[in-house]
Amino acid sequence: MTTIQKQANNQIAHLSAEDIERIGVELDAIREQVIAGRGADDAAYIRRVITTQRVLEMGGRTVLLASLFPPAWFLGTAALTVAKILENMEIGHNVLHGQWDWMRDPKIHSTTWEWDHATPAEQWKHSHNQLHHTYTNVLGKDNDLGYGIMRVDEGQRWHPFHLGQPLWNFVNACIFQYGIAAYDLELGKNLAKSRRGAPEFRARVKQTLRKIGQQVTKDYVVHPLLSGPSAATTITANLTANFIRNLWSHSVIMCGHFPEGVETFERTSIEGETRGEWYLRQMLGSANISGSRLMHVMTGNLSYQIEHHLFPDLPSNRYQEIAPKVRDLFQRYGLSYTTGSLPRQVASAWKKVIRLSLPNNFFGHSEPVRPRGAAPAPVVMRVPNTPEAELVSTSSR
Repeated sequence: MTTIQKQANNQIAHLSAEDIERIGVELDAIREQVIAGRGADDAAYIRRVITTQRVLEMGGRTVLLASLFPPAWFLGTAALTVAKILENMEIGHNVLHGQWDWMRDPKIHSTTWEWDHATPAEQWKHSHNQLHHTYTNVLGKDNDLGYGIMRVDEGQRWHPFHLGQPLWNFVNACIFQYGIAAYDLELGKNLAKSRRGAPEFRARVKQTLRKIGQQVTKDYVVHPLLSGPSAATTITANLTANFIRNLWSHSVIMCGHFPEGVETFERTSIEGETRGEWYLRQMLGSANISGSRLMHVMTGNLSYQIEHHLFPDLPSNRYQEIAPKVRDLFQRYGLSYTTGSLPRQVASAWKKVIRLSLPNNFFGHSEPVRPRGAAPAPVVMRVPNTPEAELVSTSSR
């Protein structure tokens, strides 16, 4: 019996080490097939989405020039909201992953794209591409797991502070782009007295404040002034568009990482991980959202979160194509493919947030609580032998 079998949860206890590596081989084959087939249709897709987003933004801002009139306000705000969601989800997130670097287009490249978001692209790529996608759902290593403000696993010791996590989570959803900017700065760690004055941290703070200033100036100064008599209603339109974009982005990300059925992993178990084990961790640490083609585009195809975590640098429009192959792999190896409608996944994620805000025995049953610093019970995985660049590359292969 292998180490992983001895320490794994029931979901993968039936898998041998050979099974796990065969899973990795099959997933590598799916990836290589997509890479070999990238071409003009994929390039046309992302250019079409970018054009649509820009037309919606320009059209929305033009209509908002007459936003004193309620129909114009609603129409302009709706167009601007959709444009902001498209820019962040299907364009910005995926361009910054390097999904389109193979096109060799300097205007649609992870090294040159700056998105409509409070956090600078450079900082987001480090915290998201390098850290989150390498250490997916590893407690103490993946800061996306609860963003440092929530209890996310029954094995974590409960404190009265956790009673407030439904509130913290709601506030974070409302101001999500600023929460991400603060998270990318790792404020909890860097505001410690020993690090507060570090030149690198201070430079990153200045970079973030400069980016926030640019965003605030664009949305709440320049465009309102251009609206003349409609300045006040243009401000409310921008506030509304940003607010809805924040709630939408937060909900999509919660659905992909936090519903019931998604696993968390031990911090102490990330040494010597094989390629197959890394893939398996992505499979068990993610969840999908079912829905229409339009819904998938509006989520940035993060409704295929499982496929995205397996292949973060493949073009997002290909996830729908490969999802049946991935799902078949789950079924053949006896694994649970966690998916559901958007309302169901949102409700599941919030239920988990609320449940974990309470002590384990609150409803009359007790859960084992490990000593502080010990690892939780779920699957044991280890960090890949493959270099990070191979796993989360933002350049073409």
